[in-house]
Formats: sequence, structure tokens, C-alpha cells
Amino acid sequence: MFRYLPFLLVLALWIYAFIDCLNTPEEEVRGLPKVVWVIIILLFGEVLVGPIAWLVAGKVRHAPAGGSTPSEWHRNHRVQYVAPDDNPEFLASLKEENKKDESLLKDWEADLRRREEELKRREREQGTD
Repeated sequence: MFRYLPFLLVLALWIYAFIDCLNTPEEEVRGLPKVVWVIIILLFGEVLVGPIAWLVAGKVRHAPAGGSTPSEWHRNHRVQYVAPDDNPEFLASLKEENKKDESLLKDWEADLRRREEELKRREREQGTD
């Protein structure tokens, strides 16, 4: 199984570069026309020259929005965790679920009483026959 892994990795990179090139708008393609990049990727994909060339030099890469990396953004935007006992939204959702469960339980109890009465009625009818 592992002997096919390099082939599969090459194939995956080849397919990724090809699809990335096709989905890239013409304005974001660098150096050569988009059609030429597609041909390069297809012709030189088996030896990885085409896909790597596309990924390195063929597409304009944009800087992150706001000039910060995701890790910097996460450092500056800490989430304040609240214990469930102190979270009013969580407590309200529990009350809602509790109401739903109670109404469902009442429906089940009513259905059970109805079935029991029906069984008793059938037993009386069979007893008189």
C-alpha cells in the first residue's frame, strides 16, 4: 500500500494545481497567460515541475486581510468562557427543553391511560361473552 503513496501524492498535487489554475481569475495569473499555465501543469505534472511552478510563480498571493496572521488575530480576540451555571442563554434553553419534555411526558401518560382503559374495556367485553 505504501508503495503507491508517492504516486498518489504526485497525482493529488497535480490535480490540485490544475483545478487551482482553472479557478484562478485571469487578473491574478502572473508571468504567462492562463492557458499556457494549464498546458505547463498538464505536460510537466508527472515530474512535479508544472504544479510546483504554478504554486510558486503562477498565481498572485494576497497578504492576509488586516495585515495579521490568523494566530495574531486569535491572540487579540480571546473568547471569554462562561460556566453553564452562569450563562443565562444556556439556562433559558434548559427551561425550554424542560417544558418540551414535560409536555411530551404528559402526552405519553395520557396515551398510556387511554390504552389501559381500552384494554380493561376489552377484558370486560370478553368476560361477558
